[in-house]
Amino acid sequence: MIIVPIKEGDNIERALKRYKKKFDKTGSVRELRRRQAFIKPSEVKRKKMEKAIYVQALRQAEEQ
Repeated sequence: MIIVPIKEGDNIERALKRYKKKFDKTGSVRELRRRQAFIKPSEVKRKKMEKAIYVQALRQAEEQ
């Protein structure tokens, strides 16, 4: 449960903004969307390899 402390005379919009920021940091919505669709293990592995190749290419370009 997310708790946002509110001081006396604090603006409600500011408190709501802090609540939304904390909620985003928890990653609840991201996790929910990730669980809605099943991704095959082979696809996960392929995406991981593509990301590793991309990062490696960036690092090589940075060295040169």
